[in-house]
Amino acid sequence: MKVVLAYSGGLDTTVLLTWLQEKYNAEVICYCANVGQEDELDGLEEKALKHGAVKCYVDNIEEDFAKDYIYPMMQANAIYEGTYLLGTSIARPLIAKRMIDIAIAEGAEAICHGATGKGNDQVRFELTAYALKPDVKVIAPWRMPEEFAFEGRTDMIKYLEERGIPTTVSASKPYSMDRNMLHISFEGGILEDPWTEPDENMWCMTKPLSQASDEIETIEVSFEKGIPVAVNGEKLSPAMLLKKLNALGCEHAVGRIDIVENRYTGMKDRGVYETPGGTILHHAHRAIESITMDREVMHLRDSLVPKYAELVYNGYWFAPEREMLQSAITQSQETVTGDVRLKLFKGAVHVCGRRSPYSLYSPELVSFDEAGGYDQFDATGFIKINALRLRVGTTMKTKNSI
Repeated sequence: MKVVLAYSGGLDTTVLLTWLQEKYNAEVICYCANVGQEDELDGLEEKALKHGAVKCYVDNIEEDFAKDYIYPMMQANAIYEGTYLLGTSIARPLIAKRMIDIAIAEGAEAICHGATGKGNDQVRFELTAYALKPDVKVIAPWRMPEEFAFEGRTDMIKYLEERGIPTTVSASKPYSMDRNMLHISFEGGILEDPWTEPDENMWCMTKPLSQASDEIETIEVSFEKGIPVAVNGEKLSPAMLLKKLNALGCEHAVGRIDIVENRYTGMKDRGVYETPGGTILHHAHRAIESITMDREVMHLRDSLVPKYAELVYNGYWFAPEREMLQSAITQSQETVTGDVRLKLFKGAVHVCGRRSPYSLYSPELVSFDEAGGYDQFDATGFIKINALRLRVGTTMKTKNSI
């Protein structure tokens, strides 16, 4: 059997690499996706091969991630449950897609991941896998307690020690972390108590608020059809633009949230997130939309945002309903082109200017100081027509003493 393993080189995946060989006599092909997590990837291939992998792919997919996943999602202003910018959720379909690509290229019949049976990631990985390769076999060891009999880290360390496989495990970070270029998430461990405040030393992508710059920084973000293309007049690739905004947001402690969210599996989960560049882009994108989008198009699109965000969160990126919504969202962005000026300061993003060649904003029309082609008398009939059902309803209630 050939198996493509989602591999990071950490404790869990080092155990999985060895376990797959022992359990299935498998030829294991390791896969590590570089989605901007900033982890040290040097030596990962050598480590995997040393521990028995037949191949190891270390795949830089940062540009694809930004261009084909993050930015289309951000065109929708997708936010899950009002606060979460979906940083972890949006990375999973691309990682799973690449695993399936490799499985097909290598003739592998199975993929394996280390996601637990309680979380969302198992769903996201497997929905993608089945959508792209319906006959793929999925090995999810944490859902196989009889075969994968590990209670926790201590058992896993012992397992590797018995086989002479070195591993480095630190107790200095009593929570789990997952990072990519859009965000970093922290959950589990000490954060499982929603009353426990995160330690100031935990933050990675933003400076602590107490150390944020004391100077306001003004920046400009430019968009073409709802996609960010430049910062301060400098055109950048999709990934480099997000990294630039991450650096700016870091200096001003922008993009932190601490929430309790509803997992797809039914339980509530406390998550702490940093999304500096994504938070700046969200505010900037809404600002440029405010002057370029027709009112009814915007309101209709906004009504679809909760469903779209739910689809991304739950792992349905490659589902037909998400693709249908994406087509509508892409169409809504045809005129969302222009520049937005923002001020960054002490964790906040303040919009202070927007302009576009497609602007629907008319100073003459909206002005209190001139008519601008608008006859105010027309509002009388407009109000009366819209009030008709209210008047009829009140008359009926009065007549019948309701």
